[in-house]
Amino acid sequence: MVELYGREWSREELQRYTGLDSQLGGVTQKMLTEGRAAGVRVAEFDTGSGLQFTVLLDRGMDIGVARYRGASLVWEAAPGPANPAYYDPVGLGWLRTFHGGLLASCGLTYAGAPHVDEGEALGLHGRISHTPASNVWSDGIWRGDSYEMWVRGRMREAVVFGENLTLTRRIDARLGESRFEIRDVVANEGYRTTPHQLLYHLNFGFPLLSEGTELVAPSAKVQPRDEVAAPGLDRHHLYEAPVAGYDEQVFYHDMQADADGYVTVALVNRGYDGGRGLGVYVRYRQAELPRFTQWKMVGAGEYVTGLEPANCGVEGRAKDRAEGLLQFLEPGEERSYHVEVGVLDGAEEIDTCVTAITGG
Repeated sequence: MVELYGREWSREELQRYTGLDSQLGGVTQKMLTEGRAAGVRVAEFDTGSGLQFTVLLDRGMDIGVARYRGASLVWEAAPGPANPAYYDPVGLGWLRTFHGGLLASCGLTYAGAPHVDEGEALGLHGRISHTPASNVWSDGIWRGDSYEMWVRGRMREAVVFGENLTLTRRIDARLGESRFEIRDVVANEGYRTTPHQLLYHLNFGFPLLSEGTELVAPSAKVQPRDEVAAPGLDRHHLYEAPVAGYDEQVFYHDMQADADGYVTVALVNRGYDGGRGLGVYVRYRQAELPRFTQWKMVGAGEYVTGLEPANCGVEGRAKDRAEGLLQFLEPGEERSYHVEVGVLDGAEEIDTCVTAITGG
């Protein structure tokens, strides 16, 4: 059954009222035409529940704008969803085309800070977020009384005499639900053992993120990345109003998975809409993504927090290699990843989620 407009519906009931399923929701492919975003293909999702989000097909199938009942859930960075032709891979050049949005993927062979690894100069956060998808397929279908919608595509990160990796991504949602799932498969299609780093840079912003918003996480241990973050450790989970000249703070979390091997974290704003409350949760498998970074950036005009499950750190591939933490893909090997993101609408849903995370 589909829950819409305050009640449950069967497929037959809904189709008696509509001419096309798109009257209720679905996924539609379009193309951006303005400025530096011109030529970027997108897939726009509408689940009918109030959740709408845009998949940037030419930007690694990342997710840009995301809204719930008209309110933004994400931070949109000033560069916007620029065409990948503008990508600058050198040093911090990645930031010149960092769109923010709900998801900016980092990887596939390196992620984190610019550095040199075994003589190779690596820029910020890797190339995958600027790689166009091929074999794109978006559609929707009824399965019994449930309507499923999706977009699927494949990106390739390859170089002659080097790596040959593919990322096959599928993003799924259902009519009437306020959540979606990202299912990724990274494959080594080459004949070389290849370093593999992957980080899901999930970026949340105003009005979900506001003064008093709180991060709720099953953290066994939290550590500041550096001396800049150290003074903020006691308040790492609480967010302040925008601060001019704020220096970003980064924290590493050791998470405790649930009995099924999943980690769930939530970002909750109990004061939203006069106390009605709004939140989001992120759920992922710890065995696939054993590391988690929190990016706290409450600067004026750059007001964002990043919740970042990953298989790597954020200080560069060389550091992971030196510490024996660098992962590799053997020729022919595949890795699967699953990340779910959902909206918490109101105090009751927030309380239920927080109780599940904290155990009380």
